[in-house]
Amino acid sequence: MLRTPRLLLLPVVALAACRRPAEGPPPPPPLAVTVRTMVTQDLPYTLEYLARSRGSREVEIRARTSGFLDQRCFVEGSDVAAGDLLFELDGRPLRAQEATARADILAAEARVEQTAREAKRLRPLVASEAASEREADDADSAARIAVAELTAAKARLEQVLVDLSYTRITAPIAGRIGYARRVEGALVGPTADAVLTTLVQLDPIYVTFQRTESQQVRLDRDVQQGRVVLPAAGFVVDVLHRDGSVLASGGRIDFSGSELDVATGTIPQRAVLPNPDKRLLAGQAVRVVLRGAVLKNALAVPQRAVQEGAQGKIVYVAVTKGELLVAEPRSIEVGDWIDEPGAGPGERAWVVESGLAAGDRVILDHLVRLAFAPGAPITLRPEGGAAPGATAAPALPPQSGEGR
Repeated sequence: MLRTPRLLLLPVVALAACRRPAEGPPPPPPLAVTVRTMVTQDLPYTLEYLARSRGSREVEIRARTSGFLDQRCFVEGSDVAAGDLLFELDGRPLRAQEATARADILAAEARVEQTAREAKRLRPLVASEAASEREADDADSAARIAVAELTAAKARLEQVLVDLSYTRITAPIAGRIGYARRVEGALVGPTADAVLTTLVQLDPIYVTFQRTESQQVRLDRDVQQGRVVLPAAGFVVDVLHRDGSVLASGGRIDFSGSELDVATGTIPQRAVLPNPDKRLLAGQAVRVVLRGAVLKNALAVPQRAVQEGAQGKIVYVAVTKGELLVAEPRSIEVGDWIDEPGAGPGERAWVVESGLAAGDRVILDHLVRLAFAPGAPITLRPEGGAAPGATAAPALPPQSGEGR
């Protein structure tokens, strides 16, 4: 068998070794990120508080006279009009008292006539000494007593008629009726615990909330410094459900407390809102939003661009370092939470107190990837624009705030 000399294989092995790559795989292309350039602008300034709704008028329906409950004349939970009959009591005992009072009046009127005639007859007899002065005076007094008794009898009749009118319990206001707390046949009366039902007016409706002392001091300071401009006609009040849906809108603050609650450190506030469809019920825990103020010359960063870091809130800013464009984490301090300008409903933004300046390019997406690859090269695409190609972006001149 013919063998190839080993020396002849060495150039072949060396040639194969020269063809192997000297380096690893090429680096990945720069990450295409969406940025928003920060600009100062006048922003809508809203205030938001936890609140509780209640009826603008809330009435406890009680019996104003004693009696047995004959019938309930409403459907529980329905809307009633002012003057609608709600309950009716058994009025037969009072009608008997009415008849007795009328008879007492007739008897008193007869006594008045009788005593008047007696006094008139005795007076001339005193002059002829056929009757004494004392007898005449007694007759005059009896006549006056009879008149007083007639007045008292008429007053008793009036009281009976008033009590009789109370056997028909009507709605004092229009509103939504509650459940009946007494059933037919129950003995009711004007006692402290004898509530028959409740009636609540839901349109308009009140919403009460509390503003803390520190919130009030801060608002007053911002207004004094010209940072916040309050609406000339007052705040417009909206009420939101916990899920963010609007329950009522277009309200106004109609009461602001003048005294601080020392137990809670808050100032009571109340707003009144139209509620024609009665979506907002009394007693609901809601969020109240005050709109109409303006925050002057402020920066706002979208909520989705803000991350929670070990030292607080951070954003990623596109900066130029050498020949590369990279993402740099930036710690920021934020203030109020506002509706994002120009965004859809539910999109929120943070007002920036410090850490960003006008011209900074804040990255809006791929934040998780950037957190695991700090300083990785990136390429920019404007918000709403198309993604650029995979080639590295050319170096851009530094913007305001870069390289901090």
